[in-house]
Amino acid sequence: MAKMAAAAAALAREGREDAFRRLFRFYRRRDLRGGPDLRGVIDFSAAGDQVVSSDLSISSVSDQDAYRAGLRPVSQWKAYGLDGYPGFIFISNPFLPGCQRHWVKQCLKLYPQKPNVCNLDMHMAAEETIDLWGQSQEHLRSKGSSKREPRSLLEKLRWVTLGYHYNWDTKKYSADHYTPFPSDLAFLSEQVAAACGFQGFQAEAGILNYYHFDSSLGIHVDESELDHSQPLLSFSFGQSSIFLLGGLKRDEAPTAMFMHSGDIMVMSGFSRLLYHAVPRVLPNPEGTALPSCLEQAFLSDFPDRSVIEHCSEEDWQICTKYLQTSRINMTIRQVLAVGQSFPDESRREKEWDATSESCYHQEDGEVKRHKLNTDS
Repeated sequence: MAKMAAAAAALAREGREDAFRRLFRFYRRRDLRGGPDLRGVIDFSAAGDQVVSSDLSISSVSDQDAYRAGLRPVSQWKAYGLDGYPGFIFISNPFLPGCQRHWVKQCLKLYPQKPNVCNLDMHMAAEETIDLWGQSQEHLRSKGSSKREPRSLLEKLRWVTLGYHYNWDTKKYSADHYTPFPSDLAFLSEQVAAACGFQGFQAEAGILNYYHFDSSLGIHVDESELDHSQPLLSFSFGQSSIFLLGGLKRDEAPTAMFMHSGDIMVMSGFSRLLYHAVPRVLPNPEGTALPSCLEQAFLSDFPDRSVIEHCSEEDWQICTKYLQTSRINMTIRQVLAVGQSFPDESRREKEWDATSESCYHQEDGEVKRHKLNTDS
């Protein structure tokens, strides 16, 4: 009798779930590991009814500037849209051979450094988080396949914020919590935005998310930026994932799609404020430890003033170990319109609470407080 009551209660809860949460839970289910039913997930590398071609502004980015950012000429990019999602653009890996390595290395070695902010700052003293790369490289280099091995600090990294640092408690940016935005990442973002018709885009804030196979990104909308006329840019590296793009309300069923290493998503216009989430990280569909695009060697030379730096074999060995079980995502935003400034707020609202743990990552088997707009 008790089992029947429990089953009935579960069905009642299921009936109250919004359409987005139901699909999020479907792809999140643990029994998918043995043989996930991914037939409903869009793969932009294959033609589909909902997938349409997307026009780019080829003349807005010179081949020289594309090369400087480690990108192929825009005329060679493969860009797609989705019926029913105006303003959404999916660009299938436009990076030149070897150039993804630069961004992976930056996300692991450079961008987590101070004065940038990361989740580990909330649990550790400042002097303990100064050099996450240096403290983790030997551990990663000798890391085996056992899940019981302790994780290095880099493997405990969940997010890093750049530029205007997002306050996970107030869900706001502020003028007094800012550090210089990385110039190489700003240049990359500006070229991609221009190619999508957004000339003059200014990269002012970035949130880097670090995923493992047991990680997910909860259901949310990126609405904290004061200027929503500018796009949200998303770059993925490493293992693949399922991305869910929904509607303006959570009772609208989302569309599921794959994101592979090197893929870029642009959310603009109508699609800028849609609900979205990442319920699952998946092993490289090619069946190898790393996607083949990450195994490609660097070009022998780069144009003058290129932002791409050669990644040494020693550094790439560490990155490779990390990426075998991980995915990195960079989301870049313009926070303010040209000439706009932050509104005056009370001192309490402006304060940065360094003890905050509110974030939107969640992992299996761990009780965590840092859930911002999760699937609750």
